[in-house]
Amino acid sequence: MSHESTDSTEQRHTAEFWFDPLCPWAWMTSRWMGEVEQTRPVDVTWSVMSLSVLNEGRDLPEGYRELMDRGWGPARVVTAAGELHGADVMKPLYDAIGTAIHPGGVQDFDEAIRTGLEKSGLPAELAKFASSDEYDDQMRASTQRALDLVGDDVGTPVISVDGVSFFGPVVTPAPKGEAAGKLWDGCVLVANTPGFFELKRSRTADPQFD
Repeated sequence: MSHESTDSTEQRHTAEFWFDPLCPWAWMTSRWMGEVEQTRPVDVTWSVMSLSVLNEGRDLPEGYRELMDRGWGPARVVTAAGELHGADVMKPLYDAIGTAIHPGGVQDFDEAIRTGLEKSGLPAELAKFASSDEYDDQMRASTQRALDLVGDDVGTPVISVDGVSFFGPVVTPAPKGEAAGKLWDGCVLVANTPGFFELKRSRTADPQFD
C-alpha cells in the first residue's frame, strides 16, 4: 500500500531569501541556503532587503552610520540588475559582490560592484546605479515586504519557508551537505508549527568565511 510521505526531504518546498550584500550574517545564511538547494527539493527566490533603507533616519553609532551611507550602492545595483535583466541575475550578482566583500575583504564597495558585475557577466554600466535612486522605489518595496512579514525590529537575513517568514537562521560556519539539509528540515518543521515565533541565543562567534 502506498502512502503520502510528509518527510520534508521528499516534498517540494518554496523559499524566499532577503539579503543585503553588505551583511556578513546574511552572507553566511545565503551560503547555507545554496547548500540546501543542492540537497533538498526547494525553489528559492532571492530578494533585496536594504539595511540602508531599514536604518534611514535612525540615530546610529558613527561607524555604523557610515557603513549604512555606503551600503546603498551594492543593494541598488543588485536591484537595478534584477529590474533590467531579470530576477535570475540577482543571485549570481549577489554571489560575486558578496565574495568580494566578505571572504575577499574588499572594503571599497564600488570596487566590489565592478568586480561583481564582471564576474557575473553583467554590463559594467550597471555600476552607475550605485549612486542613482532610479530603482529605490522597488528596493524599498522589497524591503517593506520583508518587514511586513516579520516585523520592523529585525535585519537581514529574512527567510520565508512555504510562506511562513522568520528572521534568520543566523549560523556560522555555514552548514554544508546533509548538515545543511537537516537545518532546512528544522526550518520546515517550525514553519509548519502553528504559533511558533522565535528561538534565540546570544552570538558568541563571528562569521567564519570559507
